[in-house]
Amino acid sequence: MSLDLPLPLYKKLTVTFRVEPGCLGPDGIDHIEKFCKFAKKEVAELDSDFVRWVITPRYDKSLPETEYKTNNKRLDYDKAEKYLTIFGKELDDFEEHLQDKLSILIDEFHGR
Repeated sequence: MSLDLPLPLYKKLTVTFRVEPGCLGPDGIDHIEKFCKFAKKEVAELDSDFVRWVITPRYDKSLPETEYKTNNKRLDYDKAEKYLTIFGKELDDFEEHLQDKLSILIDEFHGR
């Protein structure tokens, strides 16, 4: 299967990651919006040929921490995994890499 990269926006995997305010410390609620904007800029280039990142606060705990969509349709774990396989990625590794990157960004945001 031949892919022309970068993909058009509607074909990209939209990865929505919801960040808990508490991960920024006891006053995280006061900084979460600013952190999400910072993090979005920092991850924008990661796999940008086929991924569109949405980093947003997780105010509603009933929403999943990570959500995947393409062409405006939600993908379950298996479909997201299948999508990433096309690009030589494994979903568990992909998620772990994102978590690691966000941990680093939290430290950078706090100026550590």
